Amino acid sequence: MPSVPSRENAFENIPSIKAKTLRINLNRDIYGTFAEIGAGQETARHFFRAGGASGTIAKAMSAYDKSFSDAIYGIEEDGRYVTQSRLKKMLDHEMRLVEERISRDSNPDYLFFSYANTVATIDFSKRYKGHGWVGLRFQLDPDQKEYDEIVLHIRFKQNEARLQQETLGILGVNLIYGAFFKFHKPKKLLKYLYDHIDHDTLEIDMINFTGPNFADVDNRLMSLQLIKNDMTDAVMFGPDGNNLLPAAVLYKKNILALRGSFRPVTKVNMDMFQKSYDIFIREQTVDMENAIVVFEITLSNLKASGEIDEQDFMDRAELLCSLGHTVLISKFQEYYKLVEYFNNYTKAKIGLTMGVNNLVDVFDEKYYRHLSGGILEAFGKLFFKDLKVYLYPMKDPETGQVLTSNNVKVHPRMKELYKFFKYNGKVMDIIDYDPDVLHIFSRNVLKKIINNADGWEKELPEGIAEIIKEKNLFTRKVLEEKEK
Repeated sequence: MPSVPSRENAFENIPSIKAKTLRINLNRDIYGTFAEIGAGQETARHFFRAGGASGTIAKAMSAYDKSFSDAIYGIEEDGRYVTQSRLKKMLDHEMRLVEERISRDSNPDYLFFSYANTVATIDFSKRYKGHGWVGLRFQLDPDQKEYDEIVLHIRFKQNEARLQQETLGILGVNLIYGAFFKFHKPKKLLKYLYDHIDHDTLEIDMINFTGPNFADVDNRLMSLQLIKNDMTDAVMFGPDGNNLLPAAVLYKKNILALRGSFRPVTKVNMDMFQKSYDIFIREQTVDMENAIVVFEITLSNLKASGEIDEQDFMDRAELLCSLGHTVLISKFQEYYKLVEYFNNYTKAKIGLTMGVNNLVDVFDEKYYRHLSGGILEAFGKLFFKDLKVYLYPMKDPETGQVLTSNNVKVHPRMKELYKFFKYNGKVMDIIDYDPDVLHIFSRNVLKKIINNADGWEKELPEGIAEIIKEKNLFTRKVLEEKEK
C-alpha cells in the first residue's frame, strides 16, 4: 500500500481531482472496474483524462438501456433502478467478474475494487432534482478475503443535469481516493467527499461503512457526522446500528414521532410511546401494517451542554437501539419543520407524541419570529395536513396537579389559537397513562446515575439499567476524571 500523505487544513493544499486520479493510476496495484448508470461515465472519465488509466481500469461501462441493464444485473422486484438493491447487485456482479477474469497467480499484489453508481439526474420539468446511490467495494490487502465497502445516498441540489453529472464525477473520485488513502480516518474521509464540491450543490443523507478495516466504525456516529458537517438535515438509523435512508423508510408511511432527550430513555418515554401508539393505530386513516414509530432527537438537544458530545450521543443511541427502535437525528428545532420534512415523503397521517411542556413551547411566539407570517405561518405548516398531537400529561412538581390539554396554560395571546386547534381535534389527551411514572424525569435520573445514587434503576425500562452499568454509559467522563 502507498503511504498515507499528510494534509493541511488550508484549501489550497487539497489535492486536485487530477492529482487524486493520477496518484491512483500510477499505483500499479490498484485495479478494478467502473459501472455507472444514469448520469454518464463521469467518474471513469476523470481517470481516463489523468493518464496512466490502463493500469487501473479493467473495465468502464454504462448499461443505460433498462433492458440491457436487467440482462446484466437482474430485474428488481419493485421495478426501480435507482435503489440500494440495484447498487449492491452491480457491485456483486462487477467484483465477481474481476475475480473470475484476473489471475491471482499472475497478479498477486493487485488490490481489487469495483466502483458503481445508479443515478437519476434532474427531470425536464425540474420538479425532481434527482438522487442516486454510490458505492465502492475494495480491498486494502491482496490477501484480504472479505472486502471493505462504502455505500452512500446523495441528493442533487443543482438545476442542470450537466452540473449534476460533473458533481457526481468529482464525488466518485473523492470516494475512491479516500477509500484507499484515508480509510484509517473515516470521519475525515467523510469530509473529504466534498473536496472541490460546494455543500449547497449536493446532499449526502446516508452512508454505511462495512468490512474488516471498518470493524471499529459505528455507522450511527458516521450519521452524526453528516449532520455536524452540514451534509444533510436529518439522518436515521435502525436497531442494528446501520444507517437507513429516511426517504425509503418514511415513504407513504403513517408516522408516529416522539421527540426527547432520551438521556437516558425512561419508563415515562416508554409509556408515552406505547399509549400513543395504541391510539395512533386505531385512527381511521392509519394502516397498522404501514405505520412506523420514530424516536427523534434534535441537534439542539445534543448541543444542550455546548458542543456535541459524541460519546453521550452514542450512549443514548445504544439504549434506544437495544429497545428495538428506529432513531432520527435532525436539525429541526421547531416541530413544524419536522412535519414539513415528513411531508416530503408521505401524505398519510402523522402523529406527534409530546408532553405538556413541549406543547407550551409550540405555542410560544419567540420560536417563529424569523417567519414573515409568524406563528400563523408555522401552524399552517404544522396542522394543515392529516396530523394529530397525542398529549402526555405532566405532574406539577410543586402543586402535584396533573396538567392536561384542559388546564395547561399558554400565553394569553395564544389562548384562542390554542382553543381552535384543540377543539378541532388536533390535540388528543392520553388518558390511560401510568400515574406511577409521572414523577420521572430523564435529567433527574441522569443526576442519580452520575452521582451513583440509589433507586434510579427502577425508573428505567427493563434491561436498560443493566446495560448502563455494564458499559458505564453516561459516566465514562466522570470515571476518567476521578482516575486523573
